[in-house]
Amino acid sequence: MFTSLFTRWFPQKDEPRTRQKMGAVSGIMGILLNLLLFGGKFLAGHLTGSVAILADAWNNLSDAGTSAVTFVGFRLAGQKPDSSHPFGHGRIEYLSGLLVSLSILLVGIELLKTSVEKILAPVLPEFRLLSILILGLSICVKLWMFLFHQALGKYSGSAALLAVAKDSLVDILATGTVLLGTLAEHFFHLYLDGYFGILIALFILYTGFSSAKATLNPLLGQPPSPALVQQIEKTVLKQKNICGIHDLIVHDYGPGRRIISLHAEVPENGDLLVLHTAVDQAEQDLKTQLGCEAVIHMDPIVTDDTETIEMREKIAALVRLIDPSVSIHDFRIARGYARHKLLFEVAVPNNLVQSEEQMVDSIKAAIAALDASYETVIQIDQIPV
Repeated sequence: MFTSLFTRWFPQKDEPRTRQKMGAVSGIMGILLNLLLFGGKFLAGHLTGSVAILADAWNNLSDAGTSAVTFVGFRLAGQKPDSSHPFGHGRIEYLSGLLVSLSILLVGIELLKTSVEKILAPVLPEFRLLSILILGLSICVKLWMFLFHQALGKYSGSAALLAVAKDSLVDILATGTVLLGTLAEHFFHLYLDGYFGILIALFILYTGFSSAKATLNPLLGQPPSPALVQQIEKTVLKQKNICGIHDLIVHDYGPGRRIISLHAEVPENGDLLVLHTAVDQAEQDLKTQLGCEAVIHMDPIVTDDTETIEMREKIAALVRLIDPSVSIHDFRIARGYARHKLLFEVAVPNNLVQSEEQMVDSIKAAIAALDASYETVIQIDQIPV
């Protein structure tokens, strides 16, 4: 239901302006509904004298503030690049998601504190049917908000909106705990809400940490997903004059604002203008098909020399025997009067157990065992995983 609704409202979901509208809808709805819930629970808390209900009311007021942060964050993220921020303001969306996560953590800490206090000093609040109705209605409203924001976040791929959805889910659990505790206290004279509160508080803290991680990773820098790497390779290698790619780096400046840099291997004896045209076309395809600005560096490789091709294949096989996750590129032979040099780069995952020195020594020893007449010059190229 929600997906079809978004398809009608936001048909161009990948455009920055569309994401800005999604954030505005989410923020305004969150502000209005959370203020409504705050008013109802605040009234119920004062009528019953329940500390738990009052705490839940203040939780909803903080959610209204969180929605305001989300609204402002998306508005700022949608601003065009300027002289001070040439790559735009897209990362503000990640910052707003981080603030949402921090608010979840604060709610968890406060609920944990309140729960412990209720266990140490239990007091039966006054039972009122109105408070039960308000809490039940709150759960229904928060369930709708969870489904709405989760669908909106998945449709747009927004970590900030998914964080808001998790926050709504946390609120359902928190309010459900208060409701169960209120009923148990009235009908069975059991003080269970404090114990329930501790369990929910721990879940809230876990949710807050996981949401914070999801928004922090793009800010700190993370490797591109395997799916995106495959798309980039497929797009670039459509050009018949490009033989392969390496040294791929994806710079994330916010949703829809990626900048790609990579090295494209081209035949060394090819026509320079033809190769340049192929690289230009690859950059244009990356922009139109993936929405990424691209900078491609040409790396000439030998494609018609038998000795070079055979040695490259042999050494690539040796390197794979040392470690299957390691590969070589930029391979060439520098021929001299006395000895020939083998020059190449080794792409090494940054989580490899071996040190760079150990890897170089292992490769040189394997090449010397294969053919000691070559001098080997190796450059290590760290790649993120």
